[in-house]
Amino acid sequence: MADAPDPHIATIAALEVELAALRADIQDFTYAVSHDLRAPLRHIVSYAQLVQEDAGPLLSVEVQEFLSTITDSARHMGVLMDGLAALSRVGALLLDVGPVDLHEVVQAARDDVVARSPVPAVEWQIASDLPMVQADAALLRQALVQVLGNALKFSAPRAQAVVAITAVLAENGQDVCLRVHDNGVGYNDAMQAQLFRVFGRLHTSKQFEGIGMGLVLTRKMLARFGASVSLQGALDAGCCVELRLPRA
Repeated sequence: MADAPDPHIATIAALEVELAALRADIQDFTYAVSHDLRAPLRHIVSYAQLVQEDAGPLLSVEVQEFLSTITDSARHMGVLMDGLAALSRVGALLLDVGPVDLHEVVQAARDDVVARSPVPAVEWQIASDLPMVQADAALLRQALVQVLGNALKFSAPRAQAVVAITAVLAENGQDVCLRVHDNGVGYNDAMQAQLFRVFGRLHTSKQFEGIGMGLVLTRKMLARFGASVSLQGALDAGCCVELRLPRA
């Protein structure tokens, strides 16, 4: 008598089909954001600039300001679309999970951040005993670039910016808690719920640049290989970002 089909195998197969369909949808969305929606956006910017160039001297100051607002808003929309496209791509990336030297990845991410936005007076305090973790090295590095970039950005107003990076073993003995402390401006704890919202910002764009996607990207990147992120901070008292990573 033939053995009955294993229901678990059928379930796994169905989930794989569903995952493949989801990845296809993500790719379609990414293409639409990156290409289809950009054409009308470019037209808005181009024609607004043409009006400014051709009719600028004939327009009142108020109308010229209207055109500038149109151009600036369209460009900002392009930046927001870039953020959405980046978020959608994270879910479709193929993983390469294995033992990762946390110290090497932290150093590499720090170098990336410093190269992009150097702050003259910053003190990096990186512990020398950072352990091995189980992760996708590329995704972890990208997540750390987001976290360290935020630490640097929000500490820049200080006369001496300090970013300290340490690690401790979690209470379960299976995870590593990587902590990034900064002495920056911090945030109002009452606004904690907005931290991981798409385009969620705790400071105005005049205070700090950015579109509010860094932490959202970080959480999604880490979740891909079973890690997580959390924050603690206080207004004008700095911030601590904790990445909880599987121990190698």
